[in-house]
Amino acid sequence: MRKFRTFTTALRTMLTVGLLVTLALPAHAIDARKLHRDLLPVKATVSAPSGASGLCRQYAWACARTGRVTTIDAAALAIVQKVNQRANQKVRPVSDQRQWSIAEKWSLPTNRGGDCEDFAIYKKKMLIEAGFSPDQLLIATVLDRQNRSHAVLVLRTGTQDLVLDNLTGRIKPWRDTGYTFLRLQDPRQPNRWVAVFAGGIMDRLS
Repeated sequence: MRKFRTFTTALRTMLTVGLLVTLALPAHAIDARKLHRDLLPVKATVSAPSGASGLCRQYAWACARTGRVTTIDAAALAIVQKVNQRANQKVRPVSDQRQWSIAEKWSLPTNRGGDCEDFAIYKKKMLIEAGFSPDQLLIATVLDRQNRSHAVLVLRTGTQDLVLDNLTGRIKPWRDTGYTFLRLQDPRQPNRWVAVFAGGIMDRLS
């Protein structure tokens, strides 16, 4: 726990003062200068995904709305990349059925690990503690390239929606994932969920 607090404190400091000298982006990282406007379409309000109905009661920060906007520049993206890589390396994948003996339970990872939703919740918490606005960190449910249920964290830059995924260390624009986006925390009120139905098989059907 002490190491985690030290890590998040250091990230918060770097975000505030913009010191990114030691956080060199890998070659595949997103270049902030090349971002163009491409946001997930937000449609009608829908029910929360299975297992997520108690998320806001358990973690108020996971559904917080502050009205504050974090500037997502190259410095911020370097921090996001660092958090994504650290979480993917730190948390061991384990299903809810194996860990909790139920099909779906959204929570922070335990010492045993967590599933895809837990990775997304954990990354959201780490980035909020590093100084990012929770308004721009939204959990999404998707179908992966094999049409299996999956969840990711979406970072809204203001020009693009970027995806933090426990299945890859690469942070990609949502269209580049090949995923079919189904539901997203409502950007206007994150304690609610909205339909998306975009990307993946929806693109192939259009």
